[in-house]
Amino acid sequence: MITKYIAADLRKVFALAAGFGLASGLALPAHADDAFIPKAINSSTIPANGDVNPYGVAFVPDGFAGGGSIARGDVLVSNFNNGANLQGTGTTIVSLASRGPIAPPGSAITFYSSELTGLSTALGILRGGFVLVGNVPTTDGTYGTIGQGALQVIDRYGKLVQVWTDPVFLDGPWDLAIDDHGSNAHVYVSNVLNGTVSRLDVAVNSNGVTLQHKTKIATGYKHRPNDAALVLGPTGLAYDVGTDTLYVASTADNAIYSVSEAGHRSYAVVKGDLVFSDPHLRGPLALRFAPNGNLLTANGDAVNIDALHPSEIVEFTRWGQFIGEYNVDASEGGAFGIDTRTDDYGFNYAVIDDVTSNLLVTRLPQHW
Repeated sequence: MITKYIAADLRKVFALAAGFGLASGLALPAHADDAFIPKAINSSTIPANGDVNPYGVAFVPDGFAGGGSIARGDVLVSNFNNGANLQGTGTTIVSLASRGPIAPPGSAITFYSSELTGLSTALGILRGGFVLVGNVPTTDGTYGTIGQGALQVIDRYGKLVQVWTDPVFLDGPWDLAIDDHGSNAHVYVSNVLNGTVSRLDVAVNSNGVTLQHKTKIATGYKHRPNDAALVLGPTGLAYDVGTDTLYVASTADNAIYSVSEAGHRSYAVVKGDLVFSDPHLRGPLALRFAPNGNLLTANGDAVNIDALHPSEIVEFTRWGQFIGEYNVDASEGGAFGIDTRTDDYGFNYAVIDDVTSNLLVTRLPQHW
């Protein structure tokens, strides 16, 4: 804070000098920190095969194993629809390099092409060098042909390593959150087809990811078909390592819940504790912590629709106080996947627009 005051005082001095004609050789140097225009990239998520409707978005974290086709600070996006815009038929994860060029429509770089369709918001990255992605497939874009789905493990070169399926613990993997300890991790998965949240305990080494234990830690979230969104159920997850608490965005309940002792729980709670139920919520989807400690969720507009406030990202405290909101798109259904970084490296906020199939990556203040 002291440096800010010094800088402000120096500007006053130079302004005064300029008023007396004394500052011709004393102009303050320009710095990126003084820029009005934010550092931002707006890039298409549509690859050569035409996949649209981006759902999941994830930053490659610090400490990620090197030598692959993605690196620290890069952004991955999973596509839910194919080029014909049929829900549950997309097959690609695209990547945007942290210092790379933007992608015009049809030229987003494909990191991974899946044989399983309908890649969901369940997209996360382990520091050990592996990407996890869930899918909720259909054969014709309708709920009538929806399938159970799976969780895929992909290496840092974009090659499939493993596929995990389970009718109980992975029943429509819709979103996920990772508590990563390097050689082991807890992977939390929301299941849109049975209204539950599972914890997968995994071991990680250079050869792959070993699934050691599966536990259902929360049940009872509303889940049902939806004409616009295909299906509604528990979606976004955000894990607070300091309190061992998992926050859950339940779309159909139009509320945010918390599950205590998430990393150690051996039995399931019913929904958990209500954290945030507010008129500003309109079908919350993705859920992440902001660098300032607040929670961010994306309104998918499938519940409590308000044409004057479409496609919003909503910020609120973890004790349920509304902070603010803004629009991702001027029409409904644009907000879905979001991700953040809490370190001090490059971009720290990524959000996708389903309407335009675009990814916005920017840098926002770490603290307020």
